[in-house]
Amino acid sequence: MVVKSEAILEFELPSAAATARLGEALAGLVDVGDLILLRGDLGAGKTTLARALVQAHLARHGLAEDVPSPTFTLVQTYESPSLLLTHVDLYRIEDASELRELGLAEALDEGVVLVEWPERAEEEMRRLSPSRLDISLFLVPEGMHRARIEATGSWTARLEGLTI
Repeated sequence: MVVKSEAILEFELPSAAATARLGEALAGLVDVGDLILLRGDLGAGKTTLARALVQAHLARHGLAEDVPSPTFTLVQTYESPSLLLTHVDLYRIEDASELRELGLAEALDEGVVLVEWPERAEEEMRRLSPSRLDISLFLVPEGMHRARIEATGSWTARLEGLTI
């Protein structure tokens, strides 16, 4: 782990399992009102990270559920006793105005919203929550991946000591 500032962390992710471990570690830190934005090219690990986070959070409550990619449904929700997890994939939206129909602001009132491809509606994402975790996943040579995590709001303090 390399700490670049108090709000930015970077992790080397040598495998899909390492990407999943990052999601699992973040699952223990999520809280109602959190917005997690997942950026990266196709195959960079966005869905792997989101799936691991959701499954790890549910497992903490003794629940298990399949977590498919919401590419075609746009939104998948998962309920635990402590919060609602909403997994969103904006890859297929054509206009940011379509977000109103997804009910993301309401989902934040009840839990955590994970968004793949947030750059498709960048301005709207910034308005949704002051407590954001921006995770950029990069493909690097030799099959490696790298995660750059930028925290705003309450995430800054929660990320202290994060390891995978």
